[in-house]
Amino acid sequence: MHILIHRLSSDSAAAVVTTLSLTAAERVRSRHHFTADDGQPIYLRLPRGTVLQGQDLLAAEDGSLIRVLAKPEPVLTVTADHPLQLLRAAYHLGNRHIALEVTPDYLRLEPDPVLEDMLHQLGLEVKAEFAPFVPEAGAYSHSHAGPHPSTPHPVHSSTPHTHD
Repeated sequence: MHILIHRLSSDSAAAVVTTLSLTAAERVRSRHHFTADDGQPIYLRLPRGTVLQGQDLLAAEDGSLIRVLAKPEPVLTVTADHPLQLLRAAYHLGNRHIALEVTPDYLRLEPDPVLEDMLHQLGLEVKAEFAPFVPEAGAYSHSHAGPHPSTPHPVHSSTPHTHD
C-alpha cells in the first residue's frame, strides 16, 4: 500500500509509478483509502485541508510518486452564443456558492435540475456530459494549498439566496 504524505511540484521530472483518478469531491479528502488506476491500494495521509487538483504529484512514505488525475464524472456543461451570457450565468451561479469550473468557452457544474432550468431560462445551452470536473479553488485559497485555515469550505447548494 502506498501511503501518500505530501504534494510535490506538478512539474517534477521524477518517475511516476501509478496514477490516481479522483472526482472533484474525492480531491478534497486528505485522509482516505482509494485504489490507484492500476489496482494498487492507496492511503492519503495529507495535511488536513489539502485540496488536490488534476496533475498534482504526490509522494509516498517509501518515496514513490503518484500522479492525480481529474476523473470523469456527471456534469452539466454550459455554453453561450455570446460571452456576456456566460458571464451572467457565472454571476448567478456564483451567488449560489456552488462548485463551478470557469473557462473562456464554457462553465461546468455538478448536475442540478433547478440550476439547469435557470440556465435554460437565461438562454444558455446546457448539456449533460461525463467529463473531468475541475472547479475553481476559490478566492481565499492559495495555489494548490487548499482553503485558508479560517475559511470554511464552500457550501454546495442550489438553494437561491441573496446577499444584502
